[in-house]
Amino acid sequence: MELTGILLAAGRGRRFDPAGTRNKLLQRLPDGEPVVAASARHLLACLPRVVAVVPPIDGGVAGVLRALGCDVVVCREADTGMGASLAHAIRLAPAAGGWLVALGDMPFVQEATLAALRDAVAAGADIAVPVHGGRRGNPVAFGACHRDALLASSGDQGARRLLLSHPVVEVAVNDPGILRDIDTPGDLPA
Repeated sequence: MELTGILLAAGRGRRFDPAGTRNKLLQRLPDGEPVVAASARHLLACLPRVVAVVPPIDGGVAGVLRALGCDVVVCREADTGMGASLAHAIRLAPAAGGWLVALGDMPFVQEATLAALRDAVAAGADIAVPVHGGRRGNPVAFGACHRDALLASSGDQGARRLLLSHPVVEVAVNDPGILRDIDTPGDLPA
């Protein structure tokens, strides 16, 4: 059974713009592509289905993601934390062979990294995380055996407790993008 991609794009980005007037996911990278579009495009290149989770008011993120081919879903509880968005997406893709959970504000993750995580779960890993320079990063892939636990995700920790309480396969990658997200305006490349 194939993995389904999950793109979490429902956060408010308060550190990027405390006033809430500029959505970090719609900011342009040097090539002109929005941050969230680059994140989604890489995930779509590796998986046949991507469920993208957006908040009720998204400023145009849903339209960008739909145009790329994502299945866009609105999570009304997005403000309660990443866990609610993750559980919402799993409910909409429960029959998957597993899930590759990526973040909308991480446009620098390489497609080869996503493919390696996908392949690790396909080969039997229950949880696979990328490691670069000795540091774990994102995204994270989960096997179907974690369905119930992912459905119970809540708060800002998302699935972090699973990573602490279950065996994890670390996938070494030459990809600093697994450690790089867009949290502040200074994180955008010039």
